[in-house]
Amino acid sequence: MTLFFYTIIAIITFFAFLHAWAKKEYDLSRTVVINRPREEVYSFVRQLRRQPYWMPWFKRDTDASLKYKETDGKIGSSFYWRGNGKVGEGIQKIVKIKQGKVMETKLLFIKPFKLNALTYIGVKDVEPEKTKMVWGVRGHIPFPLTIISIFYSVDKLLGKDFEEGLKNLKAVLEK
Repeated sequence: MTLFFYTIIAIITFFAFLHAWAKKEYDLSRTVVINRPREEVYSFVRQLRRQPYWMPWFKRDTDASLKYKETDGKIGSSFYWRGNGKVGEGIQKIVKIKQGKVMETKLLFIKPFKLNALTYIGVKDVEPEKTKMVWGVRGHIPFPLTIISIFYSVDKLLGKDFEEGLKNLKAVLEK
């Protein structure tokens, strides 16, 4: 019985050490240059209803349930989705807008696990008909995801999706 007790204590201590050692915060972003004026790019990306046209997760479940509230593209407007295991379930709400420059949204993932995050989109002129856009997400990693993130980082988990989304957005806006 004593050996069992010491083994349990050792396992708990090991996971506590990993959790203490792991990064608790993340900030992931990707950038693209789109051959369109800044206002046109910003007007498109701030509309929550247009996200299914470019964000890769919506292509993984075309039958996902999508519901919108309030005036789209304004502070306080929100978007609820529920889909298969690849899409999950959650709510996104616009919390900050600097007209023509920045938009921030709060994300609450409900399934497959509960997680809060802040997404941000920033645009700036490169040339009169070229816009540089940054799309990112930042947040806090809760236990036990902190331990998983040691071996499988947020960048590995989401980086390719962000790159694919920006590639889709560029294709849609440059048509």
